[in-house]
Amino acid sequence: MTFALRNRQELDSEQFAQMLEHSPGKAAQALLAAAGQDIVEAQLLLGQILLDGRGIEKDPALARRWFAIAANRGSAMAHNMLGRCLEHGWGGDADVVRAAQHYRQAAQAGLDWGMYNLANLLATGRGVVQDHEGAFALYLQASDAGHAKSMNLLGRYLEQGLVCRVDHVLANQWYQRSAQAGDFRGQFSYAGVLAEAGDIDGALYWLEQALLAGNANFLRASVPSLEQAMQPRLRAMAQPYAQRLAQLDGVHA
Repeated sequence: MTFALRNRQELDSEQFAQMLEHSPGKAAQALLAAAGQDIVEAQLLLGQILLDGRGIEKDPALARRWFAIAANRGSAMAHNMLGRCLEHGWGGDADVVRAAQHYRQAAQAGLDWGMYNLANLLATGRGVVQDHEGAFALYLQASDAGHAKSMNLLGRYLEQGLVCRVDHVLANQWYQRSAQAGDFRGQFSYAGVLAEAGDIDGALYWLEQALLAGNANFLRASVPSLEQAMQPRLRAMAQPYAQRLAQLDGVHA
């Protein structure tokens, strides 16, 4: 089985998505063949399914190699994913300095995820010299491109006045946009904005949305904050957050 190609160098992404959903093993085989034909998009997607173990045996080291091949061919997303492998030590040794270099190449190519990941390193000084001004500029650029996670962090900069003027109104607007765009941390931030304004029903709605999508690290950090909430209905949300955290921890135990 092979993929239909829009041209010799591009996959039919819609066909691939359908194949991966209904027959992941066959999709992986077809993707291997397309990657071997030097189709960059296939190399990138092959790296992703190898990283996830979807339709093929999980192999982070091989995923890293395919990301490197696609990055060498100029794929911005492959640079970003290679950066993530290097940052987190997926499929080999961690190297945050090299991760930053690949994120920078992705960001310079206009990829919002590359901007976001590089900004995170700049904000914390990991692998690069700490540079809040640079991080703020990248979060702003990625937010303008519609990147939900960057919107939340941009809101935090504006709320705290880090390398910018404190602007609670604009911060709250970015938190709202982040929440509406689906970022669970943005949803939690916007719930805090609504709670402070006295809109408890609205705050609870966004806390519930964040609970549905949040990962274990987010939930772990959120439980103590909810336990200290002044409003009883908000404080009660600590229990479902803790229960969901226990479920996720159990899955990964």
